[in-house]
Amino acid sequence: MAIEKQRFGRTGHMSSAVLFGGAALAKSDQDEADRVLDLLFEFDINHIDTAAAYGDSELRIGPWMKKHRKTFFLATKTRERTYPRAREQIRASLDRLCTDHLDMIQLHALIHPDEWEQALSAGGALEAAIEAREEGLVRFIGVTGHGWNVAAMHKRSLQRFNFDSVLMPWNYFASQHQTYAPDFFETWQICRERDIAVQTIKSIARGPWAAGAVKSYKTWYEPLEIEEDISQAIGWILSQQGLFLNSAGDVKLLPAFLRAASQNQQTPEDAEMEQLSEKMDLASIFGL
Repeated sequence: MAIEKQRFGRTGHMSSAVLFGGAALAKSDQDEADRVLDLLFEFDINHIDTAAAYGDSELRIGPWMKKHRKTFFLATKTRERTYPRAREQIRASLDRLCTDHLDMIQLHALIHPDEWEQALSAGGALEAAIEAREEGLVRFIGVTGHGWNVAAMHKRSLQRFNFDSVLMPWNYFASQHQTYAPDFFETWQICRERDIAVQTIKSIARGPWAAGAVKSYKTWYEPLEIEEDISQAIGWILSQQGLFLNSAGDVKLLPAFLRAASQNQQTPEDAEMEQLSEKMDLASIFGL
């Protein structure tokens, strides 16, 4: 049931095609977190992606990391935009994750133009990330984001700095978006040319929660929940060679997510994906 591995861009690390998304542990206690993290071994997941902003995630991963640090590529994120605050947060993340180094630090949710300019200019968060790399506290630097402008913003980011990884939404609905899809493919092509790893998120997003709906999952969007549908959505993404897929942000979804990713399934045809889209009424979770 092992999930296949592929080279995580210029880092050279052979990462599992599915990365564990640490947001799922934002509100977990340590017993639950340990059980969830132990599940990663069953599917041979060797790459964990979390963030300082994900509630208690770093605190839950840290004690477990004391036993398993050498097995995993460990990435976290800072949403701070200034050098001093990002510098402080990177070191706090090291403490919370119980490690003396991170494999990757990422500038989190860098999509607003004003924040972008601040973070990537003199005195910005990028300087703190570079300093941490020079000090051996981190090995690589990435950038992440959500929203319909993220692929275009990542393209700008790559013009400013040679990031090692980008993270952005991708699913069948996004692939049909008239402006986002071209931006995604253009940014992905730049990444291929420069050997930059591309992580994708929101693979099993169905749409926004309906007003007044009882939210049965901790994801901020309504996810697909039938295993057959999850399998089809994940199979569609993993069929696109070179992309990485971050798991969804709810521990209840994780077993079905990992089972789907570990299956040797045929690539869904466009007609099948269109049928899924119509059946589940897939919609934008970001607004148009």
